[in-house]
Amino acid sequence: MPTIEFPPPNTSDAADALRQEVRDFLRQALADRTPVERAHSWTGYDPDFSRALGDRGWLGMTWPQKYGGQDRSALERYVVLEELLAAGAPVSAHWIAERQSGPLLLRYGSEAQCREILPRIAAGECVFCIGMSEPDSGSDLASSRTRATSVPGGFRINGTKLWTTNAHRADYMILFCRTGEEDGRRQAGTSQLLVDLSTPGITIRPIRDMSGLSDFNEVVFEDAFIPDDALIGERGRGWEQVMSELAYERSGPDRWLSSFTLLVELVRYLEPLSGERSTELLGRIISHLIVLRRLSLSVASMLERGEEPALQAAMVKDLGTQLEQEIPEMVRQVVALEPSPDGAHPLASVLAHTLTSAPAFSLRGGTREILRGIIARGLGLR
Repeated sequence: MPTIEFPPPNTSDAADALRQEVRDFLRQALADRTPVERAHSWTGYDPDFSRALGDRGWLGMTWPQKYGGQDRSALERYVVLEELLAAGAPVSAHWIAERQSGPLLLRYGSEAQCREILPRIAAGECVFCIGMSEPDSGSDLASSRTRATSVPGGFRINGTKLWTTNAHRADYMILFCRTGEEDGRRQAGTSQLLVDLSTPGITIRPIRDMSGLSDFNEVVFEDAFIPDDALIGERGRGWEQVMSELAYERSGPDRWLSSFTLLVELVRYLEPLSGERSTELLGRIISHLIVLRRLSLSVASMLERGEEPALQAAMVKDLGTQLEQEIPEMVRQVVALEPSPDGAHPLASVLAHTLTSAPAFSLRGGTREILRGIIARGLGLR
């Protein structure tokens, strides 16, 4: 049976020094944020904060300087991401663009696309969304039906994308769509396009979730015209490109730190108390986080070496989101507080937010069923 390896991650003195610098900045920048505001880290939309990170060179850190980057290591970038999420920083305004859209353009985009877009992302001034999931297909990207038909000068797009985070705020979408025939394989005939969301023929409709937020959206294309130079990479190679993109999306610390503010508040709540049950619970959660961090760092190192750890990334995402969803349920077993958005105790309000957000943790970036299918194929089990 094939094995899945997670090589030892890289180490860096520069990354260790950077960690303290980031913590000092965040201590001041987030001083006024309440615990429940910190729990909104993923969905916290604050363009000024993103621009402040860009001013410090903490966005697009690994990219070449000619594209607004800093030529720094993947481990240094990882340190920034980890500290942002652990502190509950509002990252939504730059997260998708910096995490995966920028690296995809850097790898497959044209020189004109890179020079136009990447410096704006690195400055925290360009918002992206991901056009992958569709109605009736979800995370099964091979069943995507949105089609870009060739017309003089470009493509005419028709179709619908669903669960598109931040589409209502985004400047651009990287659209996964069909530009050719399947040719015996569902994955064939697909491409990726750089779509300006101000283009006529695009309608964006919000989807409100249980927490009352509407970060998810439905995006409908009705004869939207996109020019030829919007093609990313090679026509018909969309499947290979999107798989490499998902390695960036599925393996980072965002896949095991979504519930971290809840853990912080739990520790504060339990600190004056003592009990074997609560100690055992904290030990279990923290030991799992340590293992996930090690796996995630390994994937970051593989990406820096130019490898394509899609299988390892799928494992990190599956294990990480499972823990993220378990944490609020485990908290309810050891505390007497009822979850309440307006609770007098910070733990109650953070718990309420996390409970209503947790179902989405195993949807974004690929459902659990899809991920386990990928892992099973990688192990030769199907």
